[in-house]
Amino acid sequence: MPIRAFSSLLILAAAHIAPAPVAPGPETLRQAANDKLLIGCPVGGIDLSNTLLLDLVLREFNTITIETELMPFKLGADEDDYAFENADRVLEWADAHDLPVYGHMLLWDYRTPQWMFTDPNGTPLPREQGIANLKTYIQKVATHYRGRLAGWNVVNEAISDTPGEYLRETSAYRSIGPDYVQLAFQFAQEADPNVPLYYNDYNLVVPEKREKALRLIRELQAADIRLDAIGMQGHWLLGFPEIQWIHDSINAFAGEGIDIYITELDVDVLPRTVAGANMATVDEGPNPYPDALPEPVQRELAQIYHEFFAAILEHPEVKMITFWGSHDGRSWLNDFPVTGRTNYPLLFDRNLQKKPAHQSVLKAFSK
Repeated sequence: MPIRAFSSLLILAAAHIAPAPVAPGPETLRQAANDKLLIGCPVGGIDLSNTLLLDLVLREFNTITIETELMPFKLGADEDDYAFENADRVLEWADAHDLPVYGHMLLWDYRTPQWMFTDPNGTPLPREQGIANLKTYIQKVATHYRGRLAGWNVVNEAISDTPGEYLRETSAYRSIGPDYVQLAFQFAQEADPNVPLYYNDYNLVVPEKREKALRLIRELQAADIRLDAIGMQGHWLLGFPEIQWIHDSINAFAGEGIDIYITELDVDVLPRTVAGANMATVDEGPNPYPDALPEPVQRELAQIYHEFFAAILEHPEVKMITFWGSHDGRSWLNDFPVTGRTNYPLLFDRNLQKKPAHQSVLKAFSK
């Protein structure tokens, strides 16, 4: 057979060879995260009767945070009778489905019962009494959940937003003094020596607040107080923060030898005058999208989520990412910083359907 004819036969044969199958990409966040990191959302007692929502959680996420049931104002409102039941129910559901659970939180001034640090007249308790109450509360709670949690948010939002001021003047600060943060971590470590302990705060990407957080980390380490991770709350906006700020903060905190958690992640699409999550903030603004999010804003949300995740995933020190809400209808941003608005900050809509931002996050994982 002439060489030219033989070559033509090879070409024809090659044309009939089926192309190699392309492996399908991940369809869920859980599949995308795989063994790279934990990715989760909050689950509260109110969610346990919603089968469709729980199915979404199990399909999309590989960890949960107990939403509000472990906050001191719910758990320890009665000094003599701690209300463990609702948190226990969420934890039992998660255990039944092999989901690691994060505890949120042991101490947060905005949600601290009055009895812990002030007398009935609002006067700060003497230091010794404040320390005793803090120790009793943390040890009772942490002992109750010993060995059952993937991590404890020990102190939430203690750092001040005020320029030049280090720590907020909280009720614990006024009673005990600035070392209350160290004492909280010490008591948590004593109660549950093996659970990872972390500090959690918003706007830690902002350079000045980042420096205050680094100071706190170094003070804890210098006092030989165990700190395993820092929770960088991702209460972010369209256009905030700068991507480089995310890189800079992760690098700075990782340089202190601790893990990074991206906690409480959402992206506010509504107009507001301030960033962050200071619960004392009361803002004013319109409710521009009461019925649906316009497609241009939907695309902008998808793009910014892709940029945020692309930045975060460059850093193996990030061990966990948790959204602050399972879907738009369960977001706190419907009532913060302006009450009664309709917000769209998450990856699933109010009908539990994937939004374009979901696909953009999957693409960030695939790179």
